[in-house]
Amino acid sequence: MPLDLPRSVRTDWTREEIAGLFDLPFSELLFRAANIHRETFDPTEIEAAQLLSIKTGGCPEDCGYCSQSAKFDTGLKASKLMATDEVLADAKRAKENGATRFCMGAAWRSPKERDMPALTEMIRGVKEMGLETCMTLGMLTETQAVALKEAGLDFYNHNIDTSEEHYSEVITTRTFKDRLETLEAVRKSGMQTCCGGILGLGETRADRVSFVHTLATLPEHPGSVPINALVQIEGTPLAMAEPVEPIELVRTIAVCRITMPESVVRLSAGREEMSDETQALAFLAGANSIFVGDALLTTPNPEPKSDAALFQKLGLKPAQSSLAQG
Repeated sequence: MPLDLPRSVRTDWTREEIAGLFDLPFSELLFRAANIHRETFDPTEIEAAQLLSIKTGGCPEDCGYCSQSAKFDTGLKASKLMATDEVLADAKRAKENGATRFCMGAAWRSPKERDMPALTEMIRGVKEMGLETCMTLGMLTETQAVALKEAGLDFYNHNIDTSEEHYSEVITTRTFKDRLETLEAVRKSGMQTCCGGILGLGETRADRVSFVHTLATLPEHPGSVPINALVQIEGTPLAMAEPVEPIELVRTIAVCRITMPESVVRLSAGREEMSDETQALAFLAGANSIFVGDALLTTPNPEPKSDAALFQKLGLKPAQSSLAQG
């Protein structure tokens, strides 16, 4: 274990330990997770991030959950990369609506060199507004990661999606190893990683244990860990997948909080289908970030008034920028 990590942060978790956490009585698991959450974060604060699709559709990958794959007939039309001024206008509105982090996603296998100048211009413009910046653009080379870092990108999102064992059942056009190599390139550049996955892809409890184990034993824990519940999209191979059971979703969040105590754990896609009670349990278990706005790339998201009403009921408030807090 690296010597410079705080005593409470471990990167040597075993699968057996993680499986043992999943198997705890639900009340005991939440009690442990909530206490660990309080050691690092204010449990009444929730980070608000907003996600914009800056290039939609036409992706050559075959991720079985994704409406943006060119391999599936989902009715989604491909678009070109947005103009920088349009992206900055969206970022300005996001900040006015309370977002502290602005995430930009492009449906690519990896960015082309011709697009890098526009991407770095977007990053600089969003940074000048005082927002944290995040991008998800597919696989990166080390040179591309350095260029994004030098432009001021704070976080790079590259999810592992599921366990290594279940991965080929979901995606065949790139490997689990490819995912890890991009994460390594991002770490080498000095950027923070944003890395999580999706529940409800047909995985088992053992797959969820393996998924958390991979994240919790990375050389550095991701700065953000998004946990998504599959949004079923007609035309994709996983359109009829069995939804993740809400208590199992909350269990996964709690185990992420315990094993990665200093990471921001984001309750991401699928919130529109979740009850207030499920979301409240997720926050109790250690989730301390959500996406705000009308859509997450191409899937729906709760309306701002719904989130405001939920926060009022639960006594929650928006968090300040984590980077501003140091």
